[in-house]
Amino acid sequence: MIEHLDGAVIPTGFDVPVEPLRRAAHYSGEPGCIAQARQLASLFLDQLRTEWCATVGRRSDGAVLLVVSELVTNADRHSQGPYILELEGTETTVTVTVYDSSGTVPRRFPRDPERVGRHGLEIVHALAETLVVERVPVGKRVRAVVRLTDE
Repeated sequence: MIEHLDGAVIPTGFDVPVEPLRRAAHYSGEPGCIAQARQLASLFLDQLRTEWCATVGRRSDGAVLLVVSELVTNADRHSQGPYILELEGTETTVTVTVYDSSGTVPRRFPRDPERVGRHGLEIVHALAETLVVERVPVGKRVRAVVRLTDE
């Protein structure tokens, strides 16, 4: 953006594209990895608030942490090796991406309140604006985009 003041052109610096905030971590599957991933996501949201001045309400905060928990838990349980968590955020969205070594695409089961377990993808689908599962050469990538709100 450029402001004009009495004929003078003053660059404001806001016309420069800004890259999203990004963080990534590699997990081995050892005990405590899921808690570490949630901690990384919590610190990421704090950084998004301070560096991007993003308004992350309690509902959005909880949604991002739950999506991270569900996707990392699935990778932990179903892959044959390590997995990677990537977080990318702007003032309006957080994208949670998990790569793991399993080529098996996760299945979303129909709603069944009496079923014990296997609700993870159902939960992520309810919280995320978009959910994409793709096979990659070394396994799969699961990406969920969570819209941030100030509620």
